[in-house]
Formats: sequence, C-alpha cells, structure tokens
Amino acid sequence: MIGIFNSIARWIGERLTRYLSQTHHTHSLTAPTDPAKLMACLMPGDVVLVEGQSRFSVTIKYLTQSTWSHAALFVGEASGLADDQGRPRCFLEADLRDGVRAVTVAKFAGLHCRVCRPVGLDAIEIDALIRFVMSRLGQQYDLKNVVDLARYLLPTPPVPVRWRRRMLALGSGDPTRAICSTLIAQVFQSVRYPILPLIQNVPSQDPMCLGCMDEMLHVRHHSLFVPRDFDVSPYFAVIKPTLAAGFEHRALTWHTDIDKVPS
Repeated sequence: MIGIFNSIARWIGERLTRYLSQTHHTHSLTAPTDPAKLMACLMPGDVVLVEGQSRFSVTIKYLTQSTWSHAALFVGEASGLADDQGRPRCFLEADLRDGVRAVTVAKFAGLHCRVCRPVGLDAIEIDALIRFVMSRLGQQYDLKNVVDLARYLLPTPPVPVRWRRRMLALGSGDPTRAICSTLIAQVFQSVRYPILPLIQNVPSQDPMCLGCMDEMLHVRHHSLFVPRDFDVSPYFAVIKPTLAAGFEHRALTWHTDIDKVPS
C-alpha cells in the first residue's frame, strides 16, 4: 500500500516539476549577460547568481524579494565533463527536475547574471569546497514530497514578509535540496567560510579591555539561505562581467548621437 502511494506521489511530483520548470517570461530592465564576458571573469569557487524565468524562479524571486532566483558554483575543469559541442560543464547547480548536475555556460545564455567571489580562500580551501560539491553530483530531489513542490504553484503567496524565507524550508524529508542556494551554502560551510552568519555580541575575554565586546559567529542553517544572500554578504566581492571585461563608456552609441549624424 505504501509502495502504491509513493508511486502516485512520485507521478504527481514529476508533473509538478515539469510545470514549475517551464519558462514564464517576465519583463526585466536588465540586459542579458554576455556568456563570453561571464566566462572571462570567473575563477573556481565563484558563485554565479542568475535571474531565472521559470515558474519556480518567479516564486523564489517573490519570496526572497530579490532579482536573483538561482545560483551555481563555478568549478572550472574539475568536473571533466563536456556537452555534445565540446563545451566544458564547469558549473554545478541544483535543479528541480535533474537534481545536482554539471552544466555549461550556455545554460545561462539570455539571462542576467552576477558573480559573487569569496574573499581570502586559499588554493587548498578552494579545492576542498570543489571536492565537496562534486561529491553531491547526481543527488536527486525526492519527487514524492508533493507538498514541498506544491508550495511553488502560487507565484505570490499572501504571507507576511518575515515568513517568506521560512516558506522555502517548509516540508518533509529534504525539501530544500532543489533550492540551489542550499547546496552552495553547504559547500561553503564545509570549509567554515561565512555567508550571512548570525552575529552575537559577547563580553571580550581580553583582560586589558574591560567592557569591550567581541563578535561571535553562529552558523545559520543551510536550509534558510537564498540566492540573494551571496549578493548582500559582506564576505563576497561582487564581480560584474561587463566591468571586468574593460568597460569604456565613451565607446557607447547613444540614440541622441545617431540623431546628430548629418544625413
């Protein structure tokens, strides 16, 4: 009986994920990021934030009140995989339908992206976090958790702002495995690198500084991280591909300049 129920739940779950993964075009004021410029500025360990356009993405952007609905980790040549055109699968991401997978930069073509770079990690730590995320390659979202999936059917759920982030962590089993930022938060926590830790002020242990306060960091549970957290984190540098490629504002052609050209 349990087996029949699980099969039905998985069948419903597969159709829900198919529906939620469909593109739901929304107007954006930001121009798509040039894939070549994106690739040119990346370093292993960088987090790439993406303004997605699926039904799932629309809900994530609403609940997090952010431009960013998706995040991927750049691993360079670590995956050793390529697509049928020979392009390296150098990004690891968690996808609702396919689970943790390696993709090429073509996955982000036509989308607005931003790079967030952890500051101060050495080569050993970068290698450790890439090994950690590579060990998750192939993990799947449990499609039997229909309730977890159904919460994304309403693009703008009428809940108070303070509850919206918590909605991403509701459910049973491992409900946030399909949330890309959860996977990446686990990756950085594996090398004790902060994203947005909870900060507690405690009395200083320095006997020469009576009345001084120290900051103690507490790890926030990975299920509560969302893509925008890497953007607002004080520990990640924001890299904009257009600027990194060498932006020259004097080379731009404006509409008013065209109007001044003699006929």
